[in-house]
Amino acid sequence: MPVRTVIQRGPKQKKAAAFAIDWPGWSRGAKTAEDAVDLLEAYRERYLPVARLAGLEAEFERAGELDVVEDHVGTGSTDFWGISFAASSFEEGPMPQAELDSKIALLQAAWSFFDRMAAGVSAEMQKGARGGGRDRDEIIRHVLRNEQGDFAKKVGVPEPPELMVAPDERSQHREAFVAGIRDYNAQGLKAGRSWTVPFLIRHTAFHALDHAWEMEDKDLS
Repeated sequence: MPVRTVIQRGPKQKKAAAFAIDWPGWSRGAKTAEDAVDLLEAYRERYLPVARLAGLEAEFERAGELDVVEDHVGTGSTDFWGISFAASSFEEGPMPQAELDSKIALLQAAWSFFDRMAAGVSAEMQKGARGGGRDRDEIIRHVLRNEQGDFAKKVGVPEPPELMVAPDERSQHREAFVAGIRDYNAQGLKAGRSWTVPFLIRHTAFHALDHAWEMEDKDLS
């Protein structure tokens, strides 16, 4: 089966993002839509371990070529970051159970991949423009702060009074996050004022993987 792919352009056409609808977190951005699609393809092998952690390795390896099924204009943030910040037309309304289970498995795999990468790289990161020169622990806290303080609250999970950094604390919060996702999907609710539940899953997985790959690229060990 071809990989259903969406191109999302910034309103000023400064940057574009390309992402796979059915594989949350497999998303890349570039200055042009064509370059974004090429970069997405280049990250196919880097996404494979995530599919493996989700128990979907065989299905992912059988996936065919990228097939652009939608090309539309997103939000102004895409022009600045080269990241998708809006749902596609394929990410509206509640998901069927099989789709929900698959996407949650991939989200949890993205979290596992991030945690494993964070545990294996050097504390000091190679300096460069990407990430503003943050070291490993700063990247970890950035990801968890967004996950716990912004993303999860869109499905009714309250922000903890302090950042939950320890592995058991992360696990506890993520279980509540997944429960919130399932509840909102069952009720057909939006994730906050403008996000949809499928987009929330995709964006949360992307954020974890993007910074996991950042740490992998900047590892000094």
